[in-house]
Amino acid sequence: MQTLFYILIVIASLALIASVLLQSGKSAGLSGSIGGGAESIWGKNKGRSYEGILSKITTISAIVFVISALVLTALQ
Repeated sequence: MQTLFYILIVIASLALIASVLLQSGKSAGLSGSIGGGAESIWGKNKGRSYEGILSKITTISAIVFVISALVLTALQ
């Protein structure tokens, strides 16, 4: 059982590292929104955009990481 949670922690941490590094900074989007890119930032399709997908991956990975770490701590 512990091996499963160790594997989940490793996978979640790798997904967190990759998704955080692939995301662009918040200041990178400011110049694009002035030129008319506000539709992609504030529009309805944000969840389907590249940034939206990375944000969801980051959130899910963080939740899996924290829950796995808590369960692994409780098992020991």
